[in-house]
Amino acid sequence: MGEEKIRGQAVSDEQIQAWADEAEGGYDVETLRRRGRPSAGEGPGIVVPVRLDARTLAALNERAESEGLANRSEAIRAAVRAWLHVA
Repeated sequence: MGEEKIRGQAVSDEQIQAWADEAEGGYDVETLRRRGRPSAGEGPGIVVPVRLDARTLAALNERAESEGLANRSEAIRAAVRAWLHVA
């Protein structure tokens, strides 16, 4: 069998076996339900596509980084909340 990869990274047979052993041991369903993206407010989030020119996107990325925000989505949410005066 060829080398197994996840996102381009090699995965050892030992790691695959460890994952299999973990799965066979069972999972806490409530813990799994809490995984994934954090909530973007109350209730499920709705994706809103936005087009930005290169200059605006670069400025957004710089501002997000300078303010220690995790990503540009966080920066956009912060900007919209500030504009709307909501928490």
